[in-house]
Parts: sequence; structure tokens; C-alpha cells
Amino acid sequence: MAVLASLAMAAGVGAWSLHDRAAFDAADAGPAGGVPGCAGRPARAAHEVRGMWITTVNNIDWPSRPGLPAETVRAEFRSWLDLAVRRHHNAVFVHVRPSGDALWPSRYAPWSQWLTGRRDGRDPGWDPMEFMVAEAHARSLEFHAWFNPYRGGQPATVGGPGPRLEQLAPTHPLRHHPDWVVTYPSADRPGSRLYFNPGIPEARRFVEDSMLEAVQRYDVDGVHFDDFFYPYPEAGQDFPDGAAFARYGRGFADKHAWRRDNVNTLVREMSERIKAIKPWVKFGISPFGIWRNKRTDPAGSATAGLQSYDDIYADTRLWVREQWLDYVVPQLYWHIGFGKADYAKLLPWWVATVKGTRVQLYIGQADYRVGERGAWRDPAELDRQLALNRRYGVSGSVHFSARQVRADKLGAVSRYSEAHYAAPALLPPMAQLTAAPPAAPALTHVGRDDTGGIALTWRGNEATSYAVYRVDGTVARLVGTARGTGWVDRTAPDGQSQSYCVSGLDRSGNEGPLSPPASVPAQ
Repeated sequence: MAVLASLAMAAGVGAWSLHDRAAFDAADAGPAGGVPGCAGRPARAAHEVRGMWITTVNNIDWPSRPGLPAETVRAEFRSWLDLAVRRHHNAVFVHVRPSGDALWPSRYAPWSQWLTGRRDGRDPGWDPMEFMVAEAHARSLEFHAWFNPYRGGQPATVGGPGPRLEQLAPTHPLRHHPDWVVTYPSADRPGSRLYFNPGIPEARRFVEDSMLEAVQRYDVDGVHFDDFFYPYPEAGQDFPDGAAFARYGRGFADKHAWRRDNVNTLVREMSERIKAIKPWVKFGISPFGIWRNKRTDPAGSATAGLQSYDDIYADTRLWVREQWLDYVVPQLYWHIGFGKADYAKLLPWWVATVKGTRVQLYIGQADYRVGERGAWRDPAELDRQLALNRRYGVSGSVHFSARQVRADKLGAVSRYSEAHYAAPALLPPMAQLTAAPPAAPALTHVGRDDTGGIALTWRGNEATSYAVYRVDGTVARLVGTARGTGWVDRTAPDGQSQSYCVSGLDRSGNEGPLSPPASVPAQ
């Protein structure tokens, strides 16, 4: 994700009370909407996105290094998904186009060197995308395919003052279209980086086609961008797109406005084209956390940092207001109380920005910063941020990145997981997507298995996934989800009878009615 070098530190604030959390949980009803639904008890479930980014560029998360045997790569990916399940996540955001390449057999891009260990684009002999989507769905996780649209090559592929295209794979599109290439210095590595020129319409259409190929071929649940459109500015450097502006400027007097329009066009066209192919596929972007500062624009936030509108030509507020997105995940990678970009001030700005639209707001959480100097030495910082998210009615969080979720530095992940992710959650339904809530399933078996768990099977009714509720005192609580027609409850208390109901959900998260209850006697 962008801008990992994040500014100065300051003190945080106190945690929200358990009463606040309990009030949130009590207000979040399941399919029965607070009326008797399962064995005469109201059904309860949290509805929020819980996800993590799985990064492939530079092998940050996965694969652990390039060129590993296929079975090792597959085993590593399964371990990331198993981690997501243990932490009660319900979505993964996987980097499948990090730099003009692909983690699937593509007509538009060479194989990623982060997978194969080679720059020649050689086929590894298997289809990672097909595997990843299937494994995620088997664990009842949404799979969001994460693309970097305009990146064309890492700095290592460039030498001297300009691009050495011969270092790219023979099938790389920039070797066939050198007129599409722009080079620009890299902030995080020596040398320059290759880009597809966003100002050339043919290049933009090619980039769109290359990403839409994955939507057409695979059962992805979402298309996801982060904040890499035009590159972050380097001191004394201008993005060298003057020739494209002269040819394709379309009457714009201001190159900066033209660049913004180029990015806006990409976002709008991708939104339209995704829905034309598969109306149920979600489209979301994770932008830099500041649109504009209030001192620049009265509509901006009370911040004093880099402005995505001005510096990287990303008019994120427009994308939300035009509802080109289904969800937005601003990267709020600063602590509560930070002077230049206070989490507690940015969060309500984003809440206000999505208000009145159908765009869902998730927050990009900075798990990678835990343990840094200042406020991030406090393992409760992310816990406080998630509590603040709930106070403001945010629809979920995505954590950067998978390896930090696994590392659990200072116990911060365990802390916020216990406080906020202790039970599973359903995805929030999206009203703007196609809706077809399925009919109630019929439970066909509830009984104890050889391991001491309680196994359930049911007959479905064209549902995409299912929610399992267990009666717990005066309510029936969500205890699991499944993409198939069976599930095993390994958390049921010993020595007492248990009653269950199951509901079906469609592709857009709309939940149908509960099944009639079924019970298993005490052992």
C-alpha cells in the first residue's frame, strides 16, 4: 500500500467502554430483524467486512520468495486463508496484478516474476487465480482481486536515463508499445519505475481489458485498486507526459485537471464495464487517506498532509459522490491524536463523505505500524481505532498486511480481535447490487461427530453461502458461515442440548429467512 513512510507520532486517547461495544452488538440484528427467528429467539449477527491485504509485490506476504515449487506456493496461500478464518475475517484482498504482470494465464500480461522467479514470462504450469478463488470460497471468504492499473515494471527493470524494455518479458505489452511508456523515479527503490501512460486512451483501454479478463474468467467477488494511479511526487521531478497532453489534452488548459480527468475516466469506465460483465462483482478502491486539506479547500479534512486530489490526481471524493464505487477503503495509517492527520478527525470526514450514497465505507488499518515509536508502541491503538469505527457506523476494516496480522506484534492483533472479532460476521449487503435472497434452507441432519463437534447438513435453495445460528440463552447468535451445504460447530458448550437454524445469502449479501430449528440432545 502507499506511503508506508508515515509522518510523526503523538499520544492516543482512552479506549471506549464495554458498554459502547455491547450496545453496538445488540443493535446489529440478523435476518429476523429482532423478532423471534430460531426456536423463538431473535437472531443476531454482526454485518461488517473484516479483511486483510495479501501482497505479492517484492514477496511482502506471498509467495514467501519467488520461484518456489507450486505445491509450496499453494500451501503458503492456504495458510494465509486459514489465518483469516481463525481471526474471523470474511474477505481477502489479493495482489494479482502488481506491476503490469499477472497471476493468471493472461492474454494481456506476462506471468509475475514474484511468483515464477523469472522475468521471461514463462508459464509456471498451473493457474494460481483459479486455485486462490476456489480455496477462498471453500473457507467462506470473499476474494477481491487487487490490481495496480498503471504500473508497468519495477525499478530493477530500468537502467540509465530511460527504460530498458529488453529486460521485460518478451510478451510484456510495453515492449510492443514503447510509445505507451513513461518512466519516473521510485521513492522506495533506486532507479526509475515504468508506467503505462494514463493520458493515452489506447493504453488506458488496454489496461482496463487486462483487468477485466480476470473478471470474465474467474469467480471473483470484487475488483480492488489501491492508490497507485499517477505516482507520488518526487522533489524536482514532473511526470513526463507532455507529448500525450499535447496530443490528447482534449481542450484542457491545465495539465493537472487533465490528469485528474484521466484517472476519473479509468474509474468510471471500470465501474461501468465490470457491471456490464457481472453485475454482482463489487468495485472498490483504497485511496490515500487525505483527499484535500481544509486550508486548501473548505470541503477538505482538518489535516495538513499530502493531498491525493492535487498530488496524485485522485479525486476520491468525486468517485464516492458519483457512486462509481461500491466501497471505499481510505488508508487511515495514522494514530489518534496525530497532528498532521488525526485518525479521529479523518474518520468522521470519510463518514460524512459517503453519507447519502450507496458506497460502503471500510477503513484501511495500519497493522504494519504497530511497534513503531510513539503512539504505535501502545498495543491498544488499533483496538481504539476499531472501537471508533463502530461508534461511527463504519461498515468494516481491511488490515495491512497479512504478515502483520500473523506476526501479532505486541499482541495488538489478539487484543483487537478479542474485542471486535470474537465471533464471525456476515458481509454487509449492498443495495445497489443485484438482489435475490434465497428461500429458507431445510436442515437434514444435526448430530455429534467423532471429534466432539456438532455436524450440520442442509438442503439449499440456490444460495451463494449460508449462515449458521445457534441458540445461546435468549438469542440465536451467528456461529459460522459456509459456501457448501454442511458445517461443523466446534465451539458448542459441552453437556447441554443445542438448537440451530440456517439461512441462505445471495451474491450481494442479502439474507433470506431462517430454516426451522433442529436440535441435538446433551451428550
